[in-house]
Amino acid sequence: MKFASIVLDVDSTLCGVEGIDWLAQRRGPELAKRVRELTDRAMNGEIPLDSVYGERLAMIEPTRSDVDELGQVYRRTLAEGAAEVIAGWTRRGIRVELVSGGIREAIAPLARELGVPVHGVSLRFDDRGNYVDYDRASPLATQQGKLDIVRSLALPRPTLAVGDGSTDVAMKQAADRFVAYTGFARRPQVVAAADAAAASYAELARIVGS
Repeated sequence: MKFASIVLDVDSTLCGVEGIDWLAQRRGPELAKRVRELTDRAMNGEIPLDSVYGERLAMIEPTRSDVDELGQVYRRTLAEGAAEVIAGWTRRGIRVELVSGGIREAIAPLARELGVPVHGVSLRFDDRGNYVDYDRASPLATQQGKLDIVRSLALPRPTLAVGDGSTDVAMKQAADRFVAYTGFARRPQVVAAADAAAASYAELARIVGS
């Protein structure tokens, strides 16, 4: 199957970091543990993302400076070979979109470097850079939101969706094929729901083919 578009998750798929968990680590081990447990439960499909998205951010209260530093972490933890593979896809005319439940402002610098659009959840800060709130209207802060975004993009078909978590599985309904990315995190229920699994971007490139 020759894909005309590819949708990539970001946290633990394109990059080896869970952004909100990384922000929590800056607030100490106790809070980091609590946030990580909520993230894991949501990504494993035990609880809906809707129920913990705002709670995690309210616990962390990330500053604009924290988010800027997270942007550097995304760039440093980019999966091996991902930049080259994505560049190859775009040269061939394949449309690539990043669709993430992560913080858009942190992912945007990497997306610009890769030359691809990013869809994420925006945060609001006050004049001093303190956290105020997140975009509560964003579908990406919900369990099924990635499906809504992919449908709204009206991507050329066939479409391949790639991700590691339960929120990514929802994209199956709007894609022709779903690949579980296991290079950073392997979640058995996500692999079971996928059409294939890939542990590297070299493997993903082979699935996409020439």
